Amino acid sequence: MSRAKVSTKGQIVIPAELRRRYGIRPGDEVRVDEGPGGIVVAPLLKDPVKQGRGLLPKRPSLGEALLEERRREVHRDEPVRAR
Repeated sequence: MSRAKVSTKGQIVIPAELRRRYGIRPGDEVRVDEGPGGIVVAPLLKDPVKQGRGLLPKRPSLGEALLEERRREVHRDEPVRAR
């Protein structure tokens, strides 16, 4: 457990070990929330799009599925040609 002292301005210093572990650098922003056990301080994502890649399970593309459905409809609606 790390400890920090609150200044008269309400500021705290995040211990160096935690800054290194979570990649917090000078100028970075952190999120301050109220949690079940008290105050929670968490680093904000630097690039949410890049860091979010791979979080969702891979699924078939809805666009590809729609195109395939349209192809089947086109073939189903084609008139039968007499030989």
